[in-house]
Amino acid sequence: MKGLTGFSADLFAPDKLEFHKDANMLKGGLVYADYITTVSDSYAQEIQTDYYGEGLDGLLAARHFDMQGIVNGIDYKTYDPETDPKIYTNYNASNFRKKKVNNKLKLQEELDLTVDKKKFMIGLISRLTDQKGLDLINYVIDRLVDDFTQIVVIGTGDPQYENMFRHYAWKYGDRVSANICYSDDLAHKLYAAADAFLMPSRFEPCGLTQLISFRYGTVPIVRETGGLKDTVRPYNEYENTGDGFSFANYNGEEMLGVVNYAKHIYFDKKNSGIRLLNGAWQTIIHGSLPKENTKGFIIICLDILYKIKRISNTKEQGRKIYPVFSVL
Repeated sequence: MKGLTGFSADLFAPDKLEFHKDANMLKGGLVYADYITTVSDSYAQEIQTDYYGEGLDGLLAARHFDMQGIVNGIDYKTYDPETDPKIYTNYNASNFRKKKVNNKLKLQEELDLTVDKKKFMIGLISRLTDQKGLDLINYVIDRLVDDFTQIVVIGTGDPQYENMFRHYAWKYGDRVSANICYSDDLAHKLYAAADAFLMPSRFEPCGLTQLISFRYGTVPIVRETGGLKDTVRPYNEYENTGDGFSFANYNGEEMLGVVNYAKHIYFDKKNSGIRLLNGAWQTIIHGSLPKENTKGFIIICLDILYKIKRISNTKEQGRKIYPVFSVL
């Protein structure tokens, strides 16, 4: 690495670039950055532990005062159910109770699923890899896709997971649709059609799927890790608060229990909250549709810039300072 970079030998020391008797440029970035940002606060905490830190947890823990999480955002014009040309029926926060279901019926028809507005449709758009918790789905899917539930998958990745979903689509042809591809048009249709989105990730720095599903009034069911934990507030039926469902441990039974609880709210709580069909579920959707956090993002960025300015002012006088970020 010394020969490739032309760096001086003193940089290849344990407190600089050296890593397991080699060099690590990411470590160098973390060492020399004025400030470090991640894409969620919870992920910033997680990577300071051995399980998530990939050998850099000690350095990250040492720099925790110079580290901040900023949740990702989405393009609210691209993902807008009121104007989206890729979905079957447009809707907004005022009329979604009547119009959103049309997207489900049309997608069921297109994918050769049982056409029934009362089915609980779960969407999953993902890279099909170990990180995404797909082994948990494999463990419980025979109990997940009961007579009242459908699951629609879009994505590509590891052959074992592609073939897994193909197998279940063959086994449960009227309940499981495996679309082993990436189609932006189909993805938009699924965001609008599904009742819930499942994200049981092993780890997730931020995640975009849950943010997009909020935009379409589709309720996320997530594991409490990284940005999923920071962006999804678990529903509390007694206080009538929350905008999604979540589970803490990486465990298939726990995930299935939360999915079943979500279905209980969807099917059985018709008179809770708004007095319409699936009233409590509609209340959750209504709380998630306008989920934007531009003001919070600006406040965090201004705080970071203030801290960097303070860091820069403490450096050598007379030397021009160029603040350096390291983004994880």
